[in-house]
Amino acid sequence: HVQLVESGGGSVQAGEALRLSCVASEITSNSDCLGWFRQAPGKEREGVATIYGSLGVIFYADSLKGRFTISQDRAKRTIYLQMDSLKPEDTAMYYCAAAPHWSACAEVKPSGFDSWGQGTQVTVS
Repeated sequence: HVQLVESGGGSVQAGEALRLSCVASEITSNSDCLGWFRQAPGKEREGVATIYGSLGVIFYADSLKGRFTISQDRAKRTIYLQMDSLKPEDTAMYYCAAAPHWSACAEVKPSGFDSWGQGTQVTVS
């Protein structure tokens, strides 16, 4: 499995922005799809956004369109999540994940991903 390391989390005030980063140990067919997920205390893990392949085809969870932007720099094996206008309900552990299939990217659901980072905490007050 590809190794993933997230960074960039922190504590911010509502309305502020954060940019998360995730570095992959390698970009292979097993990591054609990379994505961001989050899990708040007491809630299930949910999809945020995914990005597929060198062309960078992007999918967003419907509920999060507009404030979050996913991007990548494949030369650096890194994906980013720009989060703007943060709200207290965005407080969660944010995880980076990898999957080999297009379908995983399109669905933006945790079940399709088999490699996970340790997560980075985002707290909005």
